[in-house]
Amino acid sequence: MKLMVDASPIDRSTFDRVSYSAVVKKAAPSVVDVLSTKRVKTQDMSQFFNDPMFRHFFGMPDQQQQQGEPGGRPREQRTQNLGSGIIVTSNGYILTNNHVVEGADEVKVKFGEPQREFTATIVGRDAETDVAVLKIDAKDLPVAVLGDSDGLQVGDTVLAIGDPFGIGATVTHGIVSALGRDMNREIENIEDFIQTDAAINPGNSGGALLDSDGRVVGINTAILSHSGGSNGVGFAIPINLVRSVAEQLVATGKVQRGFLGVDLEELTPDLAAQFGTASGALITDITPAGPADKAGLKSGDIITKLNGKTMANRNHLVLAVISLTPGTTVSVEYIRNGQTANVSVKLGARPPKGQATGDDHGAGNDEGVLNGVGVTDISAEEREQLQLPPDVKGALVSEVDPDSGSAQAGITQGDIILELNRKPVHNADEAVRLSAEIKGPKVLVRIWRKGASWYVVVDETKKPSGEAAPPEQDQAP
Repeated sequence: MKLMVDASPIDRSTFDRVSYSAVVKKAAPSVVDVLSTKRVKTQDMSQFFNDPMFRHFFGMPDQQQQQGEPGGRPREQRTQNLGSGIIVTSNGYILTNNHVVEGADEVKVKFGEPQREFTATIVGRDAETDVAVLKIDAKDLPVAVLGDSDGLQVGDTVLAIGDPFGIGATVTHGIVSALGRDMNREIENIEDFIQTDAAINPGNSGGALLDSDGRVVGINTAILSHSGGSNGVGFAIPINLVRSVAEQLVATGKVQRGFLGVDLEELTPDLAAQFGTASGALITDITPAGPADKAGLKSGDIITKLNGKTMANRNHLVLAVISLTPGTTVSVEYIRNGQTANVSVKLGARPPKGQATGDDHGAGNDEGVLNGVGVTDISAEEREQLQLPPDVKGALVSEVDPDSGSAQAGITQGDIILELNRKPVHNADEAVRLSAEIKGPKVLVRIWRKGASWYVVVDETKKPSGEAAPPEQDQAP
């Protein structure tokens, strides 16, 4: 798949442009409508509608009541999903969002004046980046020119083209509001969004985000909205990330990404104060026998550089690792106990999304830390109920005073305390003893919850202003 790419810098010297009509005429022909159809089975409810009370409640007309198969047997319905796409080769390769075509039984592509319609084949999908590649049987198609999303700056002019609400091809205008956004969406793990105030609405998904020269710098993918319409907060996947995914999908039908074998947490101000640095990615867990484990990295290490490039935060490290191919050897700089060290790590292959890698001591007293927290040993039944791996050892939190600093930090009943101030906790007795020895008022606590671990800082001087919780984590990079 040969793509048209123009990576030259944006001309930022012109501030008084009156019209973008030339830019739109250049790019719009390559933006298409994508209509996906899915067949789903639903339970027929007509036997219930025959009851007079249900007829009165639902107000269903008689002819509708009799539709469907009798006896409540499943019947098939067709659901349709409308999105947009971008033609990137003259012989019919098209980029769009995974969520536009996921689960589709049939995909149609429409574009042009007069309008042309084609049945599309799904070449490949990648749920983690929300990218999909389609192919239609056509020739001499208008092709989009791809830009360099790494060259974007906050404040740059951008245009969004797509088919919002199915009303037809629409162009909206705005600027780059932010770069490197992480929306923490549950459906995606790899997030490095361009944020824009160019109006993006349902139906725009998969459409083009253009720079002021008409080059595609992103694929529109999501909005933040309480009404379902644009609130001026839209998100696009950077085209450089889309390109790397699309090229692998066309070549092999799948995407292979580097895997370091660590779970990471963002350094909050409290954590930065505990670990002595505000920059980097904090390791909370190590995949047993994974690349990082084999290289000697440990929970509590802070990765600050990868191949000599500074990793400002967790997301930077995730994106840097997954952009490399399995088998690549990388140089990792990290901080452990205030000391900087380096290690070489041979990356593995990132697993598919979603694949995994006693006596009650009561509440504490006013001495030490974790006041208001009750702990108990983990019984076999509790271990099974919480689905704890055999190697997870610690103290089970049995109660938390809602007025305590621990509640403010996000510790809740059912959490497992693994460490206190980086000292391992194997049982409830150990947790109580360590909490009494630690002077406070702050303590670094490592907890286990829902299949992963987090670091939190408990400050005994803080009073809760509402329920808190540790930040959600990305899947291991």
